[in-house]
Amino acid sequence: MGECVNHSRKKGRGSNRSKRFNPPDLVRGPFSEVEVIVTQGELIEDYPNDPRGHSCLMLGFGDGARAVHVVCSPKDEYLAIITAYLPDPAQWSEDFRRRR
Repeated sequence: MGECVNHSRKKGRGSNRSKRFNPPDLVRGPFSEVEVIVTQGELIEDYPNDPRGHSCLMLGFGDGARAVHVVCSPKDEYLAIITAYLPDPAQWSEDFRRRR
């Protein structure tokens, strides 16, 4: 599990690729919620054998302490942000760390 997090923390900061993902409903203030979650969030699921390449699901808390999930994939030169979304409370545990 550590490889995905270590890579995301190294590649998330300053990577031009990772900064291209700025959906308007997730960006607040001078730093995007996505970048903060990638660099400071918690790894909750790891997919090392994903057919499209190693990826992981990270959890962080954005504006107003809302839960945000970010799926990212470490690449050689950058961290690819696959998606970022607000998890559905009906599909996740109360702490948004485990699927129901």
